[in-house]
Amino acid sequence: MTDGTGQDEESGPLPAAQAALAAEHAAVYGYGVLGGRLEGGRRTDAKAAHDAHRARRDALVRTVRDLGGTPVAADAAYALPFAVPDPSAALRLAAVLEDRVAGVYSDLVRAAGGALRQEAAGALREAAVRAVRWRGTGVAFPGLTEKAAADPSDGTAEAGAEGVTR
Repeated sequence: MTDGTGQDEESGPLPAAQAALAAEHAAVYGYGVLGGRLEGGRRTDAKAAHDAHRARRDALVRTVRDLGGTPVAADAAYALPFAVPDPSAALRLAAVLEDRVAGVYSDLVRAAGGALRQEAAGALREAAVRAVRWRGTGVAFPGLTEKAAADPSDGTAEAGAEGVTR
């Protein structure tokens, strides 16, 4: 079905922007959890990432409105993919959050055009760089987490934006 502009309502920029907004809400929450388990430079990095995700979230709220949608609201809480009792788990969670954000931005890059596509590509790049910094290694195709060479036992390589392992 099209939305009157010839765009497919299910694969156009609005649903992709909504998914990116939902992922940013989850990332802001996740960084709030993991930041308390880090110290020193890593805590500073987490604060910077948290601020970046808040700024992207706020920009996406405006984008969704500009596209004619009602921005998806943040949940009161989010289920984390695993317990985060220590700094090591906090680093893993940060990498997972960034992978998930990169994944939804890759969808937005595909669905959008013009300035929105450029903005989404920039957000994808930023998330991929942060994931590399948190994990210590990169992936060949950021945003396509199924291509990640992660430990299959932790389920993070195949986790989608909703946290569901496929």
